[in-house]
Amino acid sequence: MEIKHLPHDKLNDLFDAIIMSDYTLVGPKEKDGVISYDPIESVDDLPQGIIDHQNPGNYALQKTESSRFFAYTISPFSWKKFLYPPTHSLFKATKNENGISFKVNKDEPKYAFIGVRGCEMTAIAIQDKVFMGGDYIDPSYKKRREQALIVGVECYNTCETCFCDSVGSGPEIPEGSDIVLTEIIEKENHYFLVRSETEKGQNILNQLNLEKADETQSMIKDAQLERVRSQLKRKVKVSGLQSKLKENPNHPRWDEVAERCLACTNCTMVCPTCFCMTVEDINDLDGNTERQRRWDSCFSSEFTYIHGGNTRSSTKAKYRQWLTHKFATWQDQFDSLGCVGCGRCITWCPPGIDITEEVAALSESPDTYHKKESSHG
Repeated sequence: MEIKHLPHDKLNDLFDAIIMSDYTLVGPKEKDGVISYDPIESVDDLPQGIIDHQNPGNYALQKTESSRFFAYTISPFSWKKFLYPPTHSLFKATKNENGISFKVNKDEPKYAFIGVRGCEMTAIAIQDKVFMGGDYIDPSYKKRREQALIVGVECYNTCETCFCDSVGSGPEIPEGSDIVLTEIIEKENHYFLVRSETEKGQNILNQLNLEKADETQSMIKDAQLERVRSQLKRKVKVSGLQSKLKENPNHPRWDEVAERCLACTNCTMVCPTCFCMTVEDINDLDGNTERQRRWDSCFSSEFTYIHGGNTRSSTKAKYRQWLTHKFATWQDQFDSLGCVGCGRCITWCPPGIDITEEVAALSESPDTYHKKESSHG
């Protein structure tokens, strides 16, 4: 694939070409003190010069003098909310003089996602398996996904909670996006390196008159990614982890983490791969009904309730189910991890539970763990 050079003041030309192809632009913007993914119209909406600081249970933005459009690391939100919305109408049943009429919404938006990171692209690929990879295909997700144009942006920065390299999802953009951008500031020279990875992406770039990038610029891009990789502090050792989690459902660490966990569902709500949902009927006094699908969580009390009781009533059982699914049984279902190392669950956990620390502790045998804890005591 040929890498082209895009001056930073021509970024709007790329956006205009995408809009002319009937896409709705969705990208990062500063909103309510966070980086939010929302509809945008031009580069003026981008969070230029803004970086994010993320730590366990802590998130803050900082305005800098940089001219970078994509200096931040990652948004609290994920692109999941556009492909698999938090609330989705399945059908409406309306009572009228002829009886009851049913309406199913088949119109889905045509989005162009601007600024998708490597871990987020991996998350989208994982959800593709969930909703389109088996015998039962979600028609709404399928249509939104097939219509979407994905413009990935390779990372320039990292934060304390990232561990994408450990699970093979970044910081470079994996396969699957349509267009990939790398933002580079070299002394006074601010530009993007851009490449297409699909015919859909190439059709967009064909509308721009871009010069080929030189070898030096490509080397700068590679060096930038390696610098980001070297700054990733958190690690997860995934080798052998699947069997260790399955073989130790009574590991003492489960009790300890349950004492800190609030079962608040934050980790599952911000996770870009979690897909638990429930279905509700909304009725009015005129006899009309709307059936809605909405996000749910394995941490909620109602999620595993059946006639006669709850199959996972304790916080310990809920946390164990969530973490074991992400790093073990997800592989049985979809032949991949369910975690992409974005670190959102760490940042947005009120007590600051660090999933990488939990995985490390649970990887030790119960006897070894007991001895270590006794020595610390």
